[in-house]
Amino acid sequence: MYQPKYQQLTFENFHLPFGGKLDPENRWVKLANMIPWHVAEKLYVRNFPSKRGAPALTVRMALGSLIIKEKLGLSDLETVEQVKENPYLQYFIGLESYQYESPFDASMLTHFRKRLKHADLATLQEELLKQHREQACRKSKDEDDDAGSGSANKGQLIVDATCAPADIAYPTDIGLLNEAREKTEKIIDQLHANAPEKLGKPRTYRRRARKDFLAAIMKRNLSKQALRRALLKQLQYIGRNLKHIEKLSETVPLTLLTARWYRHLLVVSELYRQQMELYRTGSKSISDRLVSISQPHVRPLVRGKAAARTEFGMKLSISVVDGLSLPERMSWSNYNEGCDLVRDIERYQERYGSYPESVHADKIYRTKANRMWCKARGIRLSGVPLGRPPKDEEKNRERRRQIRRDEGIRNAVEGKFGQAKRRYGLNRVMARLAESSKTVVSIIFLVMNLDRLLASSFLRLFEWMLLAFCDRRTLSFWPTSPVEVYSCSSMV
Repeated sequence: MYQPKYQQLTFENFHLPFGGKLDPENRWVKLANMIPWHVAEKLYVRNFPSKRGAPALTVRMALGSLIIKEKLGLSDLETVEQVKENPYLQYFIGLESYQYESPFDASMLTHFRKRLKHADLATLQEELLKQHREQACRKSKDEDDDAGSGSANKGQLIVDATCAPADIAYPTDIGLLNEAREKTEKIIDQLHANAPEKLGKPRTYRRRARKDFLAAIMKRNLSKQALRRALLKQLQYIGRNLKHIEKLSETVPLTLLTARWYRHLLVVSELYRQQMELYRTGSKSISDRLVSISQPHVRPLVRGKAAARTEFGMKLSISVVDGLSLPERMSWSNYNEGCDLVRDIERYQERYGSYPESVHADKIYRTKANRMWCKARGIRLSGVPLGRPPKDEEKNRERRRQIRRDEGIRNAVEGKFGQAKRRYGLNRVMARLAESSKTVVSIIFLVMNLDRLLASSFLRLFEWMLLAFCDRRTLSFWPTSPVEVYSCSSMV
């Protein structure tokens, strides 16, 4: 059961047992006023269709605790301890007065991540973006004048894709097969414990299998022939164990296994099929290749980066407009992000009421079809134009300047990826479930946007000071948006 309650007392009425009042300029007080809690509650209440049972914790406590965790980079246990010790955090999650005991157990964060779907967080992001646009329109008279000028395309859209690595060990075929063999041995032990006494325990040769595995991985230089022999031995052990499990299932139902171990059995069976096919064909790739037994949804993504040619995790595409980044697509399988450019531009048109004046993306987005689609709608796509450069040296020089400016503007999305991975933990998503991982990624970008809005007053002051030093006569261009300020600052 859920009782709606997203409103709370103001910070003046927040009771502190040791005296005093909360500071209205505190960052957590400001963040609490930015978040549209009423929208989050309408989405959160769908998880509680029944009107019976004990009242669930409020959405402010659920979403607020997850925001605290990602913003401060804490574990679940440390998040509860920080909330217990800090009155500002208790105000942020919706408590009406300071309390010494923990408001919830650390295990509740797992349930919060399951209840807050990434689709609901995307809706919350849209509402936050809508409020930001409305406030910006009320504060800026110039923007209102531009809106009435009848301009077709306005603004700049920056798009790119990256990988959010999952928290798994680096997968190797021999390591995955050894882990799969160990899990089949434990399943056999569980089934035999519930089997009739007259039924003998099948042989698994686990000690010999362990020695064969260690003999292979302990070698400094393992040849291809030795690796194939080691893989074949582990495949034979797993195949024998799966046959024993199938035979035991005739007398002992598999329903005795827990949901977790039954899922492990299904994953191991699929892993055995894939590895056997790879061994027989001698191939090195297969569709939907499993790289983790505990997280079977993770897939290898060949990125070709300098640090790692292949990454293991979720691929996501984001769009950046005026410093705010929104996840546009999240998928566990590899995809061509260039096919999503039209969809991203259409979403921009739905949000802002017009197409962007320019779109800044890397080479994979600049296909011929995308160029023609953008040209038909008066959208300038960044990068080197098709065809030969103009013979006029002045036009050719201006063309090169425009390309450099576009690359400088596109660096904003790379900065967002670096901020998310270095500061907010996107470089290693610790959630283990597929949906929970998407929720964590959505909350990371929500926290980044909240921090951006929290620092917007300082950024506007910095932008004004920077533009005061820019001279139209000395610069080859004049920045017209906060994104272009970076390019301007690098030239001053």
